Amino acid sequence: MGKKLCIIPARGGSKRIPRKNAKDFLGKPIIAYSIEAALKSKLFDYIMVSTDDEEIAEISKSFGASIPFFRSKKNSSDFATTFEVIEEILEKFQEQNQFFKFCCCIYPCAPQVNSDILISSFKMLDANNYDSLLPIVKYGHPIQRALILDDEGKIKYDKPKNTLIRSQDLNDMFHDAGQFYWMNIKALLKNKSVISQNSGAIVISELQVQDIDSELDWKLAEIKFKLS
Repeated sequence: MGKKLCIIPARGGSKRIPRKNAKDFLGKPIIAYSIEAALKSKLFDYIMVSTDDEEIAEISKSFGASIPFFRSKKNSSDFATTFEVIEEILEKFQEQNQFFKFCCCIYPCAPQVNSDILISSFKMLDANNYDSLLPIVKYGHPIQRALILDDEGKIKYDKPKNTLIRSQDLNDMFHDAGQFYWMNIKALLKNKSVISQNSGAIVISELQVQDIDSELDWKLAEIKFKLS
């Protein structure tokens, strides 16, 4: 089957919600939910948190994750990509003669990720020989009818031709849920991208996901968590 690595990337800096990755979410640090989901799945040979922050490291260890090394300053900036963070980690493990076939990157502010979806999504990745697999969410309104607001406060359709097409005749469109990515490591390093032309997806509902970039988002995430 091949060894599986879980990476939870959690740097210390966060401008919109200070100390977001260590912030209390319904009784425990939000990062704890990602760690616990990974542990409960029993999928992984190694579960680690990639951080540049001492407090996040201590919290992560207290909930059962490992901190084999701290993240470099270069990959702790706002501009570091998920691929660059993962690539650095894999290089460090390679230096220690540790190799993995699969990797799952679970974001630290994704409390609705659970062991069941990690297990089912890995089975999909493996059965279909995908390069990667991620959860996606359907847009609530047809994005083909998106409006553009100009500097004068006037609106126009981005694609006017779609105004004449019935909503039910427009294709469903989806976006990345921003929760986790399963990856075949060999394909990842070859493509140098998390998503490739051979990526699959598992569809989840809006109730199962909430992007958290503001205090309002945080409250909505807590409400959805209680309802799910």
